[in-house]
Parts: sequence; C-alpha cells; structure tokens
Amino acid sequence: MFYAIKQTIRNQPTFADIQADILAGLTVGIIALPLSMALAIASGVAPQHGLYTAIVAGILIALTGGSKVSVSGPTAAFVVVLLPIAQQFGLGGLLLSGFMAGIILVAMGVAKLGKLIEVIPYPVVIGFTTGIGVVIATFQIKDFLGLTITSGEGHYLEKLMAIVQALPTIHLQDLLIGALTLSVLLLWPRMNSKIPGHLIALLTGSVCAWLATQLFQDFSVATIGSRFQYELNGIAGNGIPPFAPEFNWPWNLPGGNGEPIGISWELIRALMPAAITIAVLGALESLLCAVIADGMSGKKHDSNDELIGQGLGNLLAPLLGGIPATAAIARTTANIKAGGRSPLSSVVHGVFILIAILSLSPLLSYIPMASMAALLLMVAWNMSEVKHFFRTVRVAPGSDVAVLIICFLLTVLFDMTIAVGVGVSLASILFIHKSISLTTTTKIEKHHQDALDLPEQFAIYDVNGSLFFGSAQKAMRSIASVTPEVRVVILDMAEVNMIDMSAIIAMESISRNLHKAGVSLVINQLQPRMILKLRRAGLRKQLGKVAFSRSIPEALQKAHKMLQYTPA
Repeated sequence: MFYAIKQTIRNQPTFADIQADILAGLTVGIIALPLSMALAIASGVAPQHGLYTAIVAGILIALTGGSKVSVSGPTAAFVVVLLPIAQQFGLGGLLLSGFMAGIILVAMGVAKLGKLIEVIPYPVVIGFTTGIGVVIATFQIKDFLGLTITSGEGHYLEKLMAIVQALPTIHLQDLLIGALTLSVLLLWPRMNSKIPGHLIALLTGSVCAWLATQLFQDFSVATIGSRFQYELNGIAGNGIPPFAPEFNWPWNLPGGNGEPIGISWELIRALMPAAITIAVLGALESLLCAVIADGMSGKKHDSNDELIGQGLGNLLAPLLGGIPATAAIARTTANIKAGGRSPLSSVVHGVFILIAILSLSPLLSYIPMASMAALLLMVAWNMSEVKHFFRTVRVAPGSDVAVLIICFLLTVLFDMTIAVGVGVSLASILFIHKSISLTTTTKIEKHHQDALDLPEQFAIYDVNGSLFFGSAQKAMRSIASVTPEVRVVILDMAEVNMIDMSAIIAMESISRNLHKAGVSLVINQLQPRMILKLRRAGLRKQLGKVAFSRSIPEALQKAHKMLQYTPA
C-alpha cells in the first residue's frame, strides 16, 4: 500500500517539485470542476455529488494508490452504468453500489489482480468505449436542445424514441447557448492557449445566457440553479450547496421512491451485479490510465496498490456523498502536461474544488444546462475513439471485428455489463479456437522412421503446442488407435509448453487404452514441471508400461527394453 506516496518521499522532492505540483493541481482543478458536475448530472444525480467525488476520492486515492501522477474522480466511462442505478435505486442505491465496489476493488488489489488490464482484448475495450461515447452523446441531446421529456427511463432505443418524439418541444434559447458553447469548445484548441478550453466555453455560455436574460424579457434557459435544489440542516437553496461534504451512511439516503433506501440482503443482491461492473470497469480504467501515465511521465506504478487505493477511495467517497470514482485519463494527462510529479498535485486539485464549493457555489448555479450538455458532447466524442474504432474495422481480422461490433452494439442497446461479459467470452472462445488449431500431433512417417532405424513395432508421434481443455482431445485423438504391429508408442513432447487437468486426463486415458491393447508408452522430453503434474495425478513410470526419456535415442533405448515386457 501507499506505493506512490512512499516513492515520492523516497525521492525527496525539492521546492521546485512542490511548486510544480501545486500549479499542476490548480490547473487540473479548473478542468475537473465543471467536468465533475457534468458527469454527476449525466449519472442522474445532483452536480455536487460529482464535486464531492473529486474532493474525497481524488485526495484519498492519490495518497493510498500506486500511481504518482494519476488523478481520480468521476469519469464518463461510468455514466452508462450509474444512470440506470440512479433511476432505479435513487441516490442511496447508487452510493451503496459504489461502496460495495470499493470493497471488491480492495479485495482485487489484495489478491494481486493488478494485471487485469492485460486480459481484456483490445476490440472489447474499443467496442464498449465507443458505445459509451454514443450513449453519453445521445443523452445530452435533451438538455442541448432544451427538450421537454416526461420520462427518461427505459433502454437506449426507448430513450432515443422519447427524444425523437420530443423534438417539436425544442427550446431555441437553450439550443443557441448550447451551440455557442460547443463552438467555443471546438475552436479554442486552435488558439494554442494554456487556459483550458472548456473553462472559456462555459464562461462564454454562462455570461451570454445571463446577459440575454437581462436584456430580453422572454429569454430563459435552464441552469444548474433552476434544475437542482437542496436542503441541508433546514437551509434550502438552488444549485450547489455551499457546504463541505458531510458524512452520511448510503442506506439513510433516498432510494428510487424518495424514501431512505435502507439495507437488506435483497438490496445487496440486487446491487451486486452493478457493484461488480463498477469495480471491474474502475480497475480497467485506472490501470489503463496508470499505464498511459507511465509512458508520458517516465515513472512506474504499482498496479495492485493502485487497485487498493481505488478501493479505499470508493469506500470513503460514498460516505461523504461521492459517486463511484476511477482514475481519469484526460485529467491525468493534463496533470502531467502541467508539470505534476507527485500525488500532491491531485491533493491540490481536490482542495481547489472544495474551496470552489465553499466560495463559488452561487456563481456555479448560473451555468446553463445546455452548456453542460455541450461539454459532455465533447467528452463523449473524445472518449469514443472513433479513429481507433474504424481503424480496427479496417485492418483487424474478421473475428476481432465481429467482437468489436458485437461489444459496441450490446453497450448501446443493452448495457455495458452484458457487453463486456459477452465480448470477453467471445474473444476467449476465439482465442481457444486459434490455440487449438496451433496444437498438432503428427506421426513420424515411414521414410523418417527408416532414417532412425525404427522397427515396425515402434510408432513416434510429434506433439506440439499447448495441451489444455480445448486442444487435449484433438491432440490425443490420433494416438487412440494404432496398427496391430505397434508395441511401443513414443510421444515426443519437446514442444509442449503447457498441460492442464483435461490434458492429464486425456493422457491417462491414452495410457490406459494402449496398455489394454498391449502397447507401452514412452513420453519424451516433457518439461520437468509437467512430468511432476503427471506424477501427482498418478501417471508415473511403470515397468513395461510407461517410461520417461530426455532424448529420442534414450526413448528408443527404453522402447527396446519394453519389448521384453510386451507381447510380440
């Protein structure tokens, strides 16, 4: 644990390092402030819960995790998972599922599953990432156009149909502000300015919307202040409460019906699939972010400590009103480019957001919902990996393209849990199929046998590849029956690199069947660790039945000795 902070202390940071981290933290804080609000809104909860996530998880994960420069908080990848939970189980269910995910993440780190990122195929990652981008972009149409939609529940196609049916209710003022904000977001990168473009875009949208409401009596747009209300300790207001996050157990918060959700085994069972999805997605996103950060910064991370840190952050954040968090690639990249060198920059970013809540809440309530929707449209586009998606379709093998398309469609039309599960399963099946085709068993033909001076009583089979549950039966099938004159079978297994229990059972069966037919077995050049597996399973050296050798000449020598124990 605490790999990142230990490494930082061991390297003895200078004053210049600390100064660079503070400046980087302020830069990332400016970026994270509106993003955290927007992502909370997209996840179906009030914007302050995204800010609480950035504060609590951003600080705690930085101090306890395994990456020195990663910045954690709410991310777009979670939106498609969190929104259905919030709609069905309310804020209480959402925070409880995040708390459960924290426990799972800690367990994954303790179990040293930090290499998880390596087992998820690239087409699966691109498929669900692009699908998430499409879903997020679609859901922003409502606020971008100012549509009036009575119900936001249902699957993707139902929500899309509701948006289409609501198009006659388009609100031109919201569209104008949304289009203005989006235009600034698109054009600002060309200015080569160090000021974050989304800060300028939101300021432009907010100021223009406020001025328009002052100059034109009929001009109005939905804002954070008009959309969200709060009541804390008897104090009611609009927008974001100007208070620090307060401790509260998730089960005391409202569920889908507005009443405290409570705690029960039934609820835990209902939320467990979502918690597992949040944990796995959080692990993937965080570890991928750490790998990217290592490449950019030249530093190294500890993947298992990163999982533990993410788990601890997700355990504490829900107790203080935060939604699930993970390392954010965009914010981490901005942190490194701004000069961030240690966890201090992420701590500063969290403290900055806390100060902003306490001092700027009234101003934040003026941000138009259409501007937030425009910001999320850009987020969706940036995370959708459209170039990588079409490049994979263009150059990848047909099986990988099929996995990509299926994963993408399942993410959009159903949910990401199904998409990742089916995608990984399909990729695994295809991998097994390819591995089976690489495993071969070839009988040494007569002209090769003559070169070895083999009598007709001997048969040599060259076994190559991995012997596992998918390939073992195929590899052993040709050995199951031999010609009547054969009395000794030699298996040359020098090229076998793996044996599992299915292969052991198959070899036991082959040995047993050969023995019944009066045929002995010599296993040649099998690696010692695999011989040990066979011995543990009971397939060991038996006089006249089974022998092991370390070369073909030795195998032939033992085969000749076996003939005296084998009927002619």
